This record gives sequence, structure tokens and C-alpha cells, in this order.
Amino acid sequence: MNATDVYAWLSGGSQRGACDGFDAHVLASVLAIGIAESANGHSPVTESVGLSGEALAGLAAEVFPHAAAVFARVRHETLAARPADEDCLRELLRRHSTEGSGFQSCLADVVARRCMRPNHLWQDLGLRSRRELSWLMARHFEPLASRNGKDMKWKKFLYRTICRDDGYRLCAAPICSECDDFEACFGEENGESLIARVHRDADPVAGAAMAAG
Repeated sequence: MNATDVYAWLSGGSQRGACDGFDAHVLASVLAIGIAESANGHSPVTESVGLSGEALAGLAAEVFPHAAAVFARVRHETLAARPADEDCLRELLRRHSTEGSGFQSCLADVVARRCMRPNHLWQDLGLRSRRELSWLMARHFEPLASRNGKDMKWKKFLYRTICRDDGYRLCAAPICSECDDFEACFGEENGESLIARVHRDADPVAGAAMAAG
């Protein structure tokens, strides 16, 4: 089952979960990417998404009741120790969640883990565009989102926030518009969604049609 199939299976369940359509889409997207990575031998799905087996099984049962039995198989898996930079991101996101809910705590862990991947953050979350990531941040991490008034790239913004909060200065430019690396922080984040990419790589004809559509 590829990432597209996993996403369709999760988001197409007949049972209504505990969150709305957008949050279900976000979780289905990142789980689809995590399961695809796991199937390719990169790591267990728990490591891909940054949640213990207990947390992942509970979250999946809450949001996708029809998939609860499948995710219950990972319930006893544990996570390796997080690297220091991921742990800092996780604590930042948890500390600035909009409501401090259990769902937002899990989402903070997921976002922090996916920040460790090499692509744009919206891509590594399996989302369709940067706009969806901005919606996610505004909804679930509003205190942080409100500080990104100049629309800096989210991964850059999160790391910069950690450094500023700890009293470090990352660049010598007096204002961003005078910095030689302006595009690195504020440039467009175009590209193909990872779900579309995985689908294309598995089936070049279908993948091309999906990207064109």
C-alpha cells in the first residue's frame, strides 16, 4: 500500500473521529508519509512521526476509529532518545500550543520530528502546500504563528525563535531586507507534495497525471 492509498484509507473511513476534516487531513498526510518511509526500510512508523507506539495508537484510534486495530499493533513500540535540537523544537511547540490539548501535544512532537527531514516542512508533513502548514500553525500554535508576521519559512522561523529565546543572534544583518540570505529565509516554497512524489515514483504514469491535476 503506497502513501496515496494509505491517505485514502485513513481519510475515507466511514466512522467519524474526534477532530474536524482539516485536522484529519493533516494527520492522514503525515501518517501516509511515515508509513511509506517505514515500508521503504527507513525506520519504524513511530520513529518517522516522532510518537511512541502508545501515543500513536491512541491518536489513531481517536481520529481514525476504523484504523484503530491496525495501529494497535505498534502500541508497545518505544522511541529512541530525541536529538537535542528536536527536543528544543518539541518543547517550543508544546509551550506555544493554542489550547494545550493532548492532540496539540502530539502534533508538536510530530512537527518537531518532521523538521529533522531535509525538505520543506510542509512537504515532510505530507501536506499539499505551504499554505496548509500556515493554517496548521495558526490553528494549533497561534502564539508562534502570530510572531511570524513577515511570513518567514516555518522551519527557519522555529529555529530562529529558539535561538532568540536563548539569547543568541543568528545573523549580522540589521534588517532582513538587507541580508544576502533573504531568499533562504523568505523565498517561495514551491514543489511537489511528497505523497504525489511517492506515488509518481511507484507509478510514473499515474504520478504524472496526479501532479498535473
